Amino acid sequence: MAPRFPPVSAYDPSLRTRRTAAADLDGTLLASSSAFPYYFLVALEAGSYLRALALLLVSPVLLVLYVGVSEAAAIALLVFVSFAGLRARDVEAVARGVLPRHYAAGVRADTWEVFRGAGAERRVVVTASPAVMVGEFVREFLGAEVAGTELETFAGGKRFTGRIKAVLVGKRKREVVEKLFAGGDMPEVGLGDRESDHDFMAICKEAYMVPTDKRAPRASPDSLLSRAIFHDGRLVRRPDPPQAFFALAYLPFGFVVALLRVFLNLPIPPHLVHHTYALMGIRLAVRGTPPAAPCPGTPGSLLVCNHRTALDPIILNIALGRPVTCVTYSVSKLSTAISPIPAVALTRDRATDAARIAALLESGRDVVVCPEGTTCREPFLLRFSALFAELTDRIVPVALEAQQGTYYGSTARGWKFLDPYFFYMNPRPGYEVTFLPALRPEETCGAGGRSAVDVANHVQRVIAKQLGYECTTLTRKDKYMKLAGNDGRVAPVSRLGNNGKKFP
Repeated sequence: MAPRFPPVSAYDPSLRTRRTAAADLDGTLLASSSAFPYYFLVALEAGSYLRALALLLVSPVLLVLYVGVSEAAAIALLVFVSFAGLRARDVEAVARGVLPRHYAAGVRADTWEVFRGAGAERRVVVTASPAVMVGEFVREFLGAEVAGTELETFAGGKRFTGRIKAVLVGKRKREVVEKLFAGGDMPEVGLGDRESDHDFMAICKEAYMVPTDKRAPRASPDSLLSRAIFHDGRLVRRPDPPQAFFALAYLPFGFVVALLRVFLNLPIPPHLVHHTYALMGIRLAVRGTPPAAPCPGTPGSLLVCNHRTALDPIILNIALGRPVTCVTYSVSKLSTAISPIPAVALTRDRATDAARIAALLESGRDVVVCPEGTTCREPFLLRFSALFAELTDRIVPVALEAQQGTYYGSTARGWKFLDPYFFYMNPRPGYEVTFLPALRPEETCGAGGRSAVDVANHVQRVIAKQLGYECTTLTRKDKYMKLAGNDGRVAPVSRLGNNGKKFP
């Protein structure tokens, strides 16, 4: 007969000090017992639309296998469909940049409190999910070692076969825990949620069952050991089967909608576009007082905004109702050709770029600049480059917020030229633009004598306060090193990958 264990609610931290803990992941540390959404993300982001569709179509078979045959059989098929033929580096990038946000959002508060407290010295997560899939999240956000299912590879370890060396369930979980703790005491606390966890729980000094409760309170982001400030992937929501089905089924239709939203608005004057946006289901809210248009012979204003998507300058153009010029790095000829506003490429040479922007302002143009240098999806502002503060005293902070319900209009690893289209593919995309008061003379470098860094930090704080965001000192390089393993500069044509994609 399977051993019986008390519920996790019976755990009493005051009885004695515990130093080591072992726990299952899905259904134990995570509120949901289903790992399907994470496999789906691997299939979509490391694979393709067709692979993700195939996984969705076989999901009923997976359920039958899990209920009627065994957990191991279901996982074997799940892994094969999701991983067969994928490049290891693509899967690792998804595990590093896409999955942690979704995992972190599903951590149960009660079991995380027990696991963290009881495993103050050593924590181990024992899971049937592939180690390559969960490892980054477990190590960074939970501060634990990971023992997961190992996958077979070929081509010198560069691709996955889709076959499993051994699914980590039942007795295999017990064996791996005994191996990890060989030569010492077994874990003082064990946590699990299903019968296949009983074997490893039985060798722990204390063991507790976690009852199924998809509505269990989630751990706050601050209680975890890391925050998902940077993340990648196109899907906004966790792709449970209904959400996954909608995201895939709507994609072709959404792309047609995006094309209409983009190209039908190109010939419309900026001051009328907000009307056509409303007709096309795009929400645009403008708050605050926009700066007045520059008089002939006077310099333009420098509109300094946070960076949410590549559409920020275009949305500002519409909110102002008059032409603006944006300055950007790595602007392509295609983007320039179809952009409804002038886009001026910068060179990354400080003196050259400063002279170029200053000349635009002196010519009487309003110029849009995003000093973060890259987009950030979460409620954080990256460090503001101080270059803009040296160029003019006519600085207007602008706070931007983008509403994206299904697809993200930004990416670190994918096809960047599709970013605007993914934003417009959302059923009800939206933007909120808030024009903040222009800097007073005493807050600037010229009239106020303040340093450029002080001015940049001040503007960052003003925008963050308006949005309710947190200021950070993180940079574009930090983002791309985290998500793509490079410094974020667009590669020249000679560095095109074998699949035709540019390395970000």
